[in-house]
Amino acid sequence: MIRHIVMFSAKHKDDLDAIHEGLMNLTRIPGDFTIEIAYNEKADQIGNDCDIVVYGEFPDIATLLEYKKHPLYEKSTSIVRPMREIRMAADVIAQK
Repeated sequence: MIRHIVMFSAKHKDDLDAIHEGLMNLTRIPGDFTIEIAYNEKADQIGNDCDIVVYGEFPDIATLLEYKKHPLYEKSTSIVRPMREIRMAADVIAQK
């Protein structure tokens, strides 16, 4: 399993709901995977630069790559990119 984790910060905090809504398009992509979009609760005592997180679980890298080809992925990117400051991503293999 591949865990796909993407963290976003907003250029302007008043855009957070619009970013969240744009990212929700990702949850409408059909397939054998799970996608969650959530606001960061900012409970960490050291670093809270991230505003919104995309968390996905994919059975394999091929499924992740197909997900990124879907038109709703492009739609989400085109909505969110102009409003985000930072985007950090990690794709990690889940240990069994």
